[in-house]
Amino acid sequence: MRRPFAVGGAALLGVALIVMFSLYSPPSLGQPSATGPFAYIALADAHTQGKVGPAAEPGAGGFDSQILAHAQQMLAEGRQIFRFDTFGDQAFWGDQLQLHKALAGEKLGGVGPGLSPKQALALGLKVDADALPADLVQKLGAGQVNLEDPATTAALLKLNAVLGVTGFFDEQGGLKSMGIQCAFCHSTVDDSLAPGIGHRLDGWPNRDLNVGAIVALAPNLKPFTDLLGVNDATVRQVLNSWGPGKYDAELNVDGKASRPDGKPAATLIPPAFGLLGVNNHTWSGSRGSTTYWNAYVAVTQMHGQGIFFDPRLNDPAEFPIAAKAGLGNKRDPVDQITAKLPALHYYQLSIPAPKALPGTFDAAAASRGQALFNGQAKCATCHVPPIFSEPGWNLHAGPEIGIDNFQADRSPGEKKYRTTPLRSLFDTAKIHKGGFYHDGRFATLRDVVDHYDGFFKLGLTENEKGDLIEYLKSL
Repeated sequence: MRRPFAVGGAALLGVALIVMFSLYSPPSLGQPSATGPFAYIALADAHTQGKVGPAAEPGAGGFDSQILAHAQQMLAEGRQIFRFDTFGDQAFWGDQLQLHKALAGEKLGGVGPGLSPKQALALGLKVDADALPADLVQKLGAGQVNLEDPATTAALLKLNAVLGVTGFFDEQGGLKSMGIQCAFCHSTVDDSLAPGIGHRLDGWPNRDLNVGAIVALAPNLKPFTDLLGVNDATVRQVLNSWGPGKYDAELNVDGKASRPDGKPAATLIPPAFGLLGVNNHTWSGSRGSTTYWNAYVAVTQMHGQGIFFDPRLNDPAEFPIAAKAGLGNKRDPVDQITAKLPALHYYQLSIPAPKALPGTFDAAAASRGQALFNGQAKCATCHVPPIFSEPGWNLHAGPEIGIDNFQADRSPGEKKYRTTPLRSLFDTAKIHKGGFYHDGRFATLRDVVDHYDGFFKLGLTENEKGDLIEYLKSL
């Protein structure tokens, strides 16, 4: 049974934040990778030194030099913001919800048993191996670290090693508050040290992260119950219904906790890489590019301190919770967000989509599948190479693609779905764990191909379907 419900802060994922940079394997923050965005900076530096291409503009004051310096500064600032900036949201997650007390546990001045590293990893939280001291890495490898003790979780927070989570400590070393960052939902790790512990992979969706279950640990959910007019048990029930890798960024806008079929209304955390050149940067449209989502998520989902304006959310008939909370024109006294949006946006658009590695697809079959993609299967009609979405206004109503329109109808403005850019489809262990489409309704690429083959009456043979799937895996 659907009931009005809005978890404004359950966004512990910045869902939408949508965003980030695939620094797959730099050994440290100070050592840029030889590939990825910093490779472009290195190439640009070589250009100004006369090593590549036409001669650079003479003189240190040449505008080319200013462009390069600006690019480097934006990447560095944007990465720092994406990984570590809470936008002041600790006032919500720590001061109001007191979530840090549940993490610390009663023995460390909090409440309850606390959250051990083993439990945190089971909830999908990740640990940045590059933030760990060498001796701790050795002890972890030797099994000499107590992963059953919440005190170890607190120690990891002190090292700033938990992706997307910042702990704030008092003078005695006690955990007094906590906040979250974009990286909470939109980064994971490569598991190089252990499952859930490794080098950062910014922009990769954390499909292990159980955001709802983490939020439901909070001792005080009164900010939600007061807004929604429901009891504590109802709030926790809805949060725990989302499951790993999903989040509902509209719940605190329209109050719809479930879909018409009775399943949770939460959607998959989307990949936030490969968005350069793509319009409408989320599952459903009429919300513009990443910079809209950065402001929306930072203010209305992460509960940071800033300004967000979208008067469409002031309609009480369509968005009753948003209208009640004033989310369509939210203006906090101190703005800790707006000035950071340019660098954050720049960094996000620099994140490349991971490429399929040799052996992850059949090259000969993929070549045949490419011809089908561009021809008989009609995929390229909407998924236009090489961006694999439509240049321009890339939106379609659910009936156009053979699905319901529930999630699209939750959007302000035009009620349509974005043509999702096809990226890194070879990886179903991390990037596409949980399925395909906004809600994971198609478990496999074969399910997706079968759906379109039937809906559009393409008449693909079994071999053609196999070839098409191999091509999709190569993208």
